[in-house]
Amino acid sequence: MSIKSDRWIREQALQHSMIQPFSEKQVREGVISYGLSSYGYDLRVADEFKIFTNVNSAIIDPKDFDERSFVAVQSDSVLVPPNSFALARSVEYFRIPRDVLTICVGKSTYARCGIIVNVTPFEPEWEGFVTLEISNTTPLPARVYANEGLCQILFFQSDEVCEVSYADRRGKYQKQQGIVLPKL
Repeated sequence: MSIKSDRWIREQALQHSMIQPFSEKQVREGVISYGLSSYGYDLRVADEFKIFTNVNSAIIDPKDFDERSFVAVQSDSVLVPPNSFALARSVEYFRIPRDVLTICVGKSTYARCGIIVNVTPFEPEWEGFVTLEISNTTPLPARVYANEGLCQILFFQSDEVCEVSYADRRGKYQKQQGIVLPKL
């Protein structure tokens, strides 16, 4: 298994619609960078957020998720409360090849501000908008900017094709749109 380069990512995005929309170069001026890098792709966060709140005294239960546990916000930026959490989605839609697994890592600019991004791997043949999990680990409110880079996706190609892909097993988050909440 090897990490894939900018050449491979560009080819897959342009010829096979692996990333849409696709930025062929890294955009950096005046924004938190996004687009193609040497060995990855910095995805952008959309302007839709769900900020967790305990105003309604809801309980977070992945088997019985209560939508009253968050406040929906649409904005060019959002404040994540201290020691709190938000959900968002990517601007880009991904179509992962059958012999590829991705790993998402946070961007240094946000990590240096105490903002941590956790996204599960994109499995072979998964497709959709990415639901992003954003943690503010600081005792202060933290700003996240829409339509700018949030995390980097690394692409690893296997030396053999998997027997069963995410699409084959009809994964519950396949072709997700918007911010998708936990499902059983």
